[in-house]
Amino acid sequence: MGAEGATLTFMVGGDENNVAEVKPVLEQMGAKIHHCGRVGNGQIAKICNNMVLGITMIGTAEALNIGVKLGLDPKLLTSIMNVSSARSWSSDTYNPVPGVMENVPASNGYKGGFSVPLIAKDLGLAENAGLSCGAPLLLGALAHQIFRTMMVNGYGDKDFSSVYQFLSGNK
Repeated sequence: MGAEGATLTFMVGGDENNVAEVKPVLEQMGAKIHHCGRVGNGQIAKICNNMVLGITMIGTAEALNIGVKLGLDPKLLTSIMNVSSARSWSSDTYNPVPGVMENVPASNGYKGGFSVPLIAKDLGLAENAGLSCGAPLLLGALAHQIFRTMMVNGYGDKDFSSVYQFLSGNK
């Protein structure tokens, strides 16, 4: 979806001349290209970004799940979150509750988007990177296990926002 809409963000490592050479190709799929320094730094930026994404999606899904189970309308709770301190990309751009937003995987049976195996892969890479440099990743490791658990419970073909469906028990 992002590549088709040219809305992806690219984090690229390598020589400045090489990055400049591939920039026109990347601009066909994304509006933001960040040169992150040496070779490999783009990958580091990507796994750090996706670790926050995975953790944030789980937190957003947990909050919306409890709110709905306690009787709040998910659209109302989302609108409150989006003008308050809980606002995030997971709540205001890619909401995990079906029917809250149009044109997101949650409103399409969790089809398309960023799959559970892909977020699990990136969280695993982040966890390994953390181990290699001695950085504790407590929430990252837990998020990794949640998405891996989803994979073995039949969510491997769904978008990662299906963590809401997983937590709510509505498969």
